[in-house]
Amino acid sequence: MHSEKLKNFLHKRRQAEQSGGEEKIQSQHEKGKLTARERIDLLLDESSFTEIDALVTHHYYEFDMQNKKFFGDGVVTGYGTINGRKVFLFAYDFTVLGGTLSEMGAKKITKVMEHATRVGCPIIGIIDSGGARIQEGILSLDGFASIFYHNQLASGVVPQITCSIGPSAGGAVYSPAMTDFVIMVDKISTMFVTGPEVVKTVLGEEVSFDELGGAMSHGKISGVSHFVAKNEYQCMDTVKSLLSYMPQNNTEEPPIVDTGDDPNRLDNNLINIVPENPLQPYDMKEIIHSIVDNHQFFEIHELFAQNVIVGFGRLHGKTVGIVANQPMVLAGALDIDSSNKASRFVRLCDCYNIPIVTLVDTPGYMPGTHQEHGGIIRHGSKLLYAYCEATVPKITIIIGKAYGGAYIAMGSKNLGTDMNYAWPTAQIAVLGSEAAVRIMNRKEIETAKDPISLKKQLVDNFTEKFANPYVAASYGTIDTVIDPAETRPVIIRALEGLTNKRERRIPRKHGNINL
Repeated sequence: MHSEKLKNFLHKRRQAEQSGGEEKIQSQHEKGKLTARERIDLLLDESSFTEIDALVTHHYYEFDMQNKKFFGDGVVTGYGTINGRKVFLFAYDFTVLGGTLSEMGAKKITKVMEHATRVGCPIIGIIDSGGARIQEGILSLDGFASIFYHNQLASGVVPQITCSIGPSAGGAVYSPAMTDFVIMVDKISTMFVTGPEVVKTVLGEEVSFDELGGAMSHGKISGVSHFVAKNEYQCMDTVKSLLSYMPQNNTEEPPIVDTGDDPNRLDNNLINIVPENPLQPYDMKEIIHSIVDNHQFFEIHELFAQNVIVGFGRLHGKTVGIVANQPMVLAGALDIDSSNKASRFVRLCDCYNIPIVTLVDTPGYMPGTHQEHGGIIRHGSKLLYAYCEATVPKITIIIGKAYGGAYIAMGSKNLGTDMNYAWPTAQIAVLGSEAAVRIMNRKEIETAKDPISLKKQLVDNFTEKFANPYVAASYGTIDTVIDPAETRPVIIRALEGLTNKRERRIPRKHGNINL
């Protein structure tokens, strides 16, 4: 009797492991895609996966659904370890009814999200889904709503990472967008609210799946995707790299790694990276790579809004978040997209106890009707809000230009930054010399006998006064001017001095950031 029950159990377990069956698994492989279980095995440490709800099925009988039951019901859920660290995860299973979300599938996902939040572990979602299960109607839609609700509950409590390795459409795209990081796989992932057929019907536009919502579109243009992976293997490696910089939850510090890099290491070549002519571009990443441990910088949102650089590095083994202007793109000016990119990253670092290092070289906010009408005031204010709100240690170094409102927005002293340094090459002013003279001395220049000589003299005088950091240093707005070669040890010592930083704020439910 017991042997029959055991035999029945083993049969059901094998059925669950087969998901949609051999034919569907083969079809998945023919598309160049791994199955949900293969993806989990690829991501987690060997033999560490513990599945939850493997025998769940749907309970819907309309549209002949009683004959379309599969164990797992289109999603594999559970927990395991990545490099020894526990994570909870769910993976949509495309071999079962196209990975569509059912009422029970949503309950499986929210169950692991609740577990992860309670025990303080990261949540990883692997998306490969046809969206809401049409046959279940409102039950499926309510399932998505429940997932969104749990995304919000987990936000800022545990890291949430989305691997988009297949289709995601309609309401299904909003859960990934509510997570901390989205990784898409080129030529395989698609995400859109309305598909190409709807676009053609409503707007008469012909657009391919990849053009509308492919990985490169979201990586470069919309900014929905933080990373674009070449394949599924690189996608999983990206998850592992991300987690190596992140804590398990908001109550812990990020992991400390013995990098073997001398904290007192100097770089006498740093000053030579910045050109004598402030209008000439240079690559800020050279400076970043020099400063961080072993020259290793893990860039985030690399393809999107490239006039600002954000990402993780380590300084004396400790994770830091780096925000920097990029003079190679739009001269490092701030615009709508870069303001959104930088402010989201600053808030992420603040959520997870990651100190913020800001490197400044910006001529200001991007001018023009496109920016003004697109809401640069509204979007630009997000960066101000993010820096003001952040209570983690904040260190800013002004390397070159720091003009006007962009100087303020890039972690200036009065936004609550702890330590503000400047290189001797720093220029801190309301405007650049030429623009300032044009405004302040316009009539004087127009009526002069030799306007060209007078203008040059006025520009030279303004440059001599403001094209240096010493005025700001005299007011204490800059804590000190440093030798560029000493940038790395100066930041490390500042971080050590701020290790036990505690900052109390007036109690409130939450602020009202200008979304």
